[in-house]
Amino acid sequence: MSLCLRKQDHVFMHLIESAKFNKGKDKVYLGVPGNLVAYACKISVNKGYQGFLAFDAKTALIKHYKETLHATHFRGLRMFIETNAAVILISKYFKS
Repeated sequence: MSLCLRKQDHVFMHLIESAKFNKGKDKVYLGVPGNLVAYACKISVNKGYQGFLAFDAKTALIKHYKETLHATHFRGLRMFIETNAAVILISKYFKS
């Protein structure tokens, strides 16, 4: 995962990738991408950005990110996660 923390009101996620052994139906671990996104949201909260996270999605994943991350499609490939969605993700993957 690659994050930009120099924005004024949000964190921007430039890249998120899973290891080859953790892709497809035979993946070794479940929930790794969600955990990474939740971590980025947690960083956003810690920086005072209320969990806001922006990123550009691959076209084929826009619907998936809406359903699994509660992300909002902004325009083009740009998506974002706002406070309520960030809280859901953080509470799912982090205890306290």
